Amino acid sequence: MAPKSDSPPPDSSMDPLYHLLRVLPYAVLRPPRLRLKLPSLTLPSPMTVYSLILLTYFLVVSGFVYDVIVEPPGIGSTQDRLSGAVKPVVFMPGRVNGQYIIEGLSSGFMFVVGGVGIVLLDLAMDRNRARSVKVSFAAAGVAAVVVAYVMSMLFVRIKIPGYLG
Repeated sequence: MAPKSDSPPPDSSMDPLYHLLRVLPYAVLRPPRLRLKLPSLTLPSPMTVYSLILLTYFLVVSGFVYDVIVEPPGIGSTQDRLSGAVKPVVFMPGRVNGQYIIEGLSSGFMFVVGGVGIVLLDLAMDRNRARSVKVSFAAAGVAAVVVAYVMSMLFVRIKIPGYLG
């Protein structure tokens, strides 16, 4: 049982002016009878939620915050030693903690492809689907995961010369 409080309830004021001001306006004035409808909010569809989460995941893993804060160039360039021609460079070699914008977007896209592959593999495990659909989901999922892994490792080898992992 809760302990009793010594303070009076908030409505038990001894001031007669308080009671007069609390009752008098409502004795004369009536609030209008409005027939307002409250807006009905509907939940978004599961695919909308999944799309927003996937977009957020892409922005996080691609280094969007880094790109906004540091403002690196979109793509780099290097000069060829033999011909002297300037060639574009997508990956910033030797700097693990730095990136060009295109480098971050392409790496983030590969991570998203791998994540979608895992979702497809999960969909392939559904017992209520036809066998051909399950095989298609499984094949597409395995292909997406393998492509994402191979490309991500290629990106790491380009980024860190001499990396064999």
